[in-house]
Amino acid sequence: MTVLTNRQATAPAPAEDAPRPSGRSIGMIVKAYIALTKPRIIELLLITTLPVMFLAAGGLPPLWTSVAVMVFGTLSAGSANALNCYVDRDIDQKMRRTRRRPLARHQVSPRGALIFGIVLGILSTLGLWLSTNLLAAALNTGAILFYVLVYSMILKRRTAQNIVWGGIAGCMPVLIGWSGITDRLDWAPLVLFGVVFFWTPPHTWTLAMRYKEDYAAAEVPMLPVVATERRVILESIAYTWATVLCSLALWPVAGTTLFYPVVAAVLGVMCLWEVHRLLARLNAGKTGVALRPMRFFHWSNAYLALLFLAVAIDPLLS
Repeated sequence: MTVLTNRQATAPAPAEDAPRPSGRSIGMIVKAYIALTKPRIIELLLITTLPVMFLAAGGLPPLWTSVAVMVFGTLSAGSANALNCYVDRDIDQKMRRTRRRPLARHQVSPRGALIFGIVLGILSTLGLWLSTNLLAAALNTGAILFYVLVYSMILKRRTAQNIVWGGIAGCMPVLIGWSGITDRLDWAPLVLFGVVFFWTPPHTWTLAMRYKEDYAAAEVPMLPVVATERRVILESIAYTWATVLCSLALWPVAGTTLFYPVVAAVLGVMCLWEVHRLLARLNAGKTGVALRPMRFFHWSNAYLALLFLAVAIDPLLS
């Protein structure tokens, strides 16, 4: 809603053929377009990108390459998220968690969001190609296309396994960061790809448990919508175990110092403790919000950030 100043309130009405003010400043428009990129999600993606470059370089990575990968990686993630907002604009209006997004509030036109997302994607791919190598650029393009075409347009609305396979797009920054430094792939980034792959379902499912009614209203078959709480928690436990075991595999594969496996083991125990507490609360008769699924959701964020911080620190100790 536009707030009128005293001067505006007393000014004569504009002629019929005069252009009418939009009521929005350039700053508000820019803010709306930035919101389309989902900055908080981008932060999480970058947390997994930079540490992998330290591991690939065996220490401090080249400054220019690191900056280029982070900048164009940000544009890439922003592109995928903006295009996701375009595809999901109908269901975003039905969910409390997403109804304040720019397209749902009509702050940005669908056409504007589509063009914005495509332009960001082109710039990110060209930027990575020119500043790093073709492999990183190709992986970047694949990540955007997979997230938009496979996850957003196909999996999300059709299967409860949507986030399991759709989460592959969120694993790609690991490969992009590694290839940006080495111009090749190796087992170490594939192990870390696996960490993010197994981490994604329980992280997302616990969020979906909290907003189960939202997803149901939007007819998105997230696992907590179509399955019992026990099944969701048991599958979350299985994926969390897989995450922790995969994280420990980096030690022999990458030949890290003892620092990394010790940190990974401690973080893994704490993460497993939290996910098993979900089952304990369920067995105690708790259900719904009383299960406190968001506790695990927030802890899983911290787990991934601290684990990848250890990935970055370890090469500096060898």
